[in-house]
Amino acid sequence: MDPVVIPILVAALVVVFLVASTVRIVPQARRYNVERFGRYRRTLQPGLNLVVPVADRINTKLDVREQVYSSDPRPVITEDNLVVNIDTVLYYQITDPRAAAYEVADYLQAIDQLTVTTLRNVIGSMDLEETLTSREEINSRLRAVLDDATGKWGIRVNRVEIKAIDPPATIKEAMEKQMRAERDKRAAILHAEGERQAKILTAEGTKQKDILEAQGTQQAMILRADGEAKAVELVFQAVHRNNADPKILAYKYLETLPHLASSDNNTFWVIPGELTEAVRTVTRAFGDQPAARPEEAAGGGAGPLSDEGGTPELDAGWTVSSAAAAAADEAGKQAAAAVSDAKAEAEAARSPQTPRRGQTSGG
Repeated sequence: MDPVVIPILVAALVVVFLVASTVRIVPQARRYNVERFGRYRRTLQPGLNLVVPVADRINTKLDVREQVYSSDPRPVITEDNLVVNIDTVLYYQITDPRAAAYEVADYLQAIDQLTVTTLRNVIGSMDLEETLTSREEINSRLRAVLDDATGKWGIRVNRVEIKAIDPPATIKEAMEKQMRAERDKRAAILHAEGERQAKILTAEGTKQKDILEAQGTQQAMILRADGEAKAVELVFQAVHRNNADPKILAYKYLETLPHLASSDNNTFWVIPGELTEAVRTVTRAFGDQPAARPEEAAGGGAGPLSDEGGTPELDAGWTVSSAAAAAADEAGKQAAAAVSDAKAEAEAARSPQTPRRGQTSGG
């Protein structure tokens, strides 16, 4: 080999080595700390960077993205002297690569130990129940302490979350019993509320029923009274429309007397004192003689009486005036029809009521 070629090759190799040692390519979201003769010189940013060969060297390579660190469960004693195992999750980010490399030897271990210490201080001031229900407060207090302590290390703690809180087995069993008792209590309360609402609704329904029945009774009583008043009015109008004289009225009066004993509840009935006057009037109306009979003029009696019951009887030879009989029958039919209408309306109402007095007018 030519002696001149060998030095050229050596020089080329040296140049290649120097170029390779000079150029440093840093990936995105990475930071490289450069030392010159063992002393921190600068931090390389992402992209193409030039360093002094042999004099400069890369000491640490750091990732500045947000990192997640999950610690192992650590035993912590609460205020009521119960040991619980707490597992935490830490979200952090390197903000100063130089401080993270030179201010602390192992920032992950430092953060872990600081988390455990702070957690014991926070949990030690709470009882078990407060610990289980105050996760947000615990997270806030942990983050405040860690962010303040790790700031000089070039690390920012973004979030601290408690992943799990495991109380002892006996405490878990007691908590389950308590939870079951609470559920039974709520079920009993709901059942009692349901019964209470049912009773209230039943009482409201009974109240509405009584009100409606009372209103129905009131309407029936009003209808019965109106029906009876209408019947009386119709009878009164029929009598005046047919221009009934005292003779016809006396005849209808005698016809009504047998109905006084028609009810089953009557054990006796009384004959009115004016019966003899009514018999005398009918006798005068149905006879052809214009004057009273001699017995009436002499004794002032009521006319011929039967031997058995003492009731007045008409002579066989007497005849009833056709106009008077027709008027009496017409008045009786209209009165009976009015009474029937009133009874139908009262029975439809299905409730008794004291009838109102009918309107009367001077005849």
